[in-house]
Amino acid sequence: MASKEVTSTDEFVKGLWRDNPVFIQVLGMCPALAVSNTALNALAMGLATTFVLLMSGLSVSLLRNFIPREARIVCYICIIATFVTSVDYLIMALSLELHRALGAFIALIVVNCLILGRAEAFASKHKPGRALLDGLGMGVGFTLALLFIGVVREILGSGSLFGVAVFPDGFQTWTVMVLPSGGFFAMALWLLIVNRIKQKQAAAAKTVEVTS
Repeated sequence: MASKEVTSTDEFVKGLWRDNPVFIQVLGMCPALAVSNTALNALAMGLATTFVLLMSGLSVSLLRNFIPREARIVCYICIIATFVTSVDYLIMALSLELHRALGAFIALIVVNCLILGRAEAFASKHKPGRALLDGLGMGVGFTLALLFIGVVREILGSGSLFGVAVFPDGFQTWTVMVLPSGGFFAMALWLLIVNRIKQKQAAAAKTVEVTS
């Protein structure tokens, strides 16, 4: 029983750090770089993607024994597109301004390699409970990655966070950070930090292995 709990926990935790979709697997780069010019946009895109990951993973897992192997990719895309359309209308109903800010990238969730990849590699091979945990972990990891990028870009590029000023009026903003190129700079910064932490963890694990 204990082993099963550890396995279930790992299905969620792996997406947060070990197999983070953005910082480790480098997936979903289009939304990560394009709509992360503000923290709000990044958070909204992350939550929308998480919802689609959860619902598509659950649906694929429930239908895995009924989907013909030869048509599985087409079926997965149809399932994903259904939930993306729902998210699109929901965001439009909540905020037209946010919907305009995210633009075509909401619809492009359909072809996000992260979602299709989890459907093919995981949800189609596991029971609904594990598929939900996997989707939730990957979705939260994706959301956090976008949020980290968005926070850096908004603070440096606009001098604000979620629209609230965090610097005095005299602060000189870095306009480049809210431009498309700013996404690459912020991404590079976080990749440098993550890789540095990974190296330290690997070195510590190696030291423990040698001493034991």
